[in-house]
Amino acid sequence: MRSSRNTSQLRSFTQLMWLAFFANRLTQEKKSSTLRDVYYSSQAFEIDFENQSESDSIIVDLEAMLSRAREEFHIFPEERSAVFGDLDIEYTVPGYEGKRMNLSSHPDGYAVGPSLTSAELVGTGAEIVIAIEKGGLFTRFVEEGVHSKFKSIIVDTGGQAPRSTRTLLRRLHDELGLPVIVLTDGDVYGEHIAMVIKSGSANAAHLRELTVPDAKWMGVWATDISKYKLPTIPMTEADIKRCHDLKRDPRYQKGIWKRELEEFLRIKRKAELEAFSKYGLTNITDKYLPAKLEEAKSH
Repeated sequence: MRSSRNTSQLRSFTQLMWLAFFANRLTQEKKSSTLRDVYYSSQAFEIDFENQSESDSIIVDLEAMLSRAREEFHIFPEERSAVFGDLDIEYTVPGYEGKRMNLSSHPDGYAVGPSLTSAELVGTGAEIVIAIEKGGLFTRFVEEGVHSKFKSIIVDTGGQAPRSTRTLLRRLHDELGLPVIVLTDGDVYGEHIAMVIKSGSANAAHLRELTVPDAKWMGVWATDISKYKLPTIPMTEADIKRCHDLKRDPRYQKGIWKRELEEFLRIKRKAELEAFSKYGLTNITDKYLPAKLEEAKSH
């Protein structure tokens, strides 16, 4: 029980009322959000959550109060790898041979698994592949029509891209001639996710078909954090140690890879893709993505 008459409960009461308002807006506008998005979106309304754990607990309270799961409020957990866009495939797995499908026909995208990675890539109207680290942002990109606006195939890597996803990225690049760009959180682990897509992981170094050497990491860079005035989180000792570890890797000793590692170590702050939600749920697709694509053309 909470009451606005009780001053000790006023803070949590206000948080709950704001969350109900935000969930109502999501459902009315038919937009999706993640738990992390909710936390950052609250900052635009000056709602004070100490951390995401506190906002997560309020979401649980709303679920309990309404006897409805958060998914019904369009607030979703992260999912694993998926793909969406104008891409015609023809299955080759037994029982589905010859069956064709366009990967823009399902709004949740299609799971990237063995049957999809082994399918024939028949044709596409896309001109670029956007690999994005977060499932919530993948859903946002689908909702905002990024595949149409930027003639793109969108791939959710689900964090560190699994082998099946990296195989698909390589095939889209080699067989269809599509450039691949990578969007990650603005932290040292996001930088490494991009590098693994570009040059492979240590435990799969012998599998060159899992790499896209021409792939470009387009952000979120450490230098983007100040450029776009993003909400940040302090880097942990583990983050700092990881930066120093990567600095000893020859792949990170030149270009943006070196520059951004050094900037992370200088500012000792990190930011997530969802941090753009502070400026509105569509800010990342309306402003950041077009700017980064233009930047990619100039390099």
